[in-house]
Amino acid sequence: MVRVVLVLLVLLAVPASAASGASSSGKTRLAILEYPHGREGGPVRRYGLRCVPAEGTVPQPGRACSVLASLRQPFAPVPRGEICSQLALGPQEALVTGTVNGRRVYARLRLRDSCEIERWRRLAAVVPGFPRTA
Repeated sequence: MVRVVLVLLVLLAVPASAASGASSSGKTRLAILEYPHGREGGPVRRYGLRCVPAEGTVPQPGRACSVLASLRQPFAPVPRGEICSQLALGPQEALVTGTVNGRRVYARLRLRDSCEIERWRRLAAVVPGFPRTA
């Protein structure tokens, strides 16, 4: 009986967002660093994005938020074992940190093979820097 009471007290003390593992339910807030010449080759461009309402310094915040909403796991890495061609588009890189729908995000985007190119292409409205000629 004492254990049941203790469990109930703990559950009542923990907010619902913490119990579900979400840092803040439904919030999307991203910080994006774009390296046009790679991380070793020059200046960095900084962007921000928040959704609901859509705002930020990415070129089209509303479109970026729509793209994020349409993707199940927008920043998921390329699955292990995926067959990718060794085609590279350029030195551009990006680092994305923050939260999407309350879930933490830490993603590094590079253009080193066809799988990484497609990953960034899918997120081009969210993460500036994808080559226009691709």
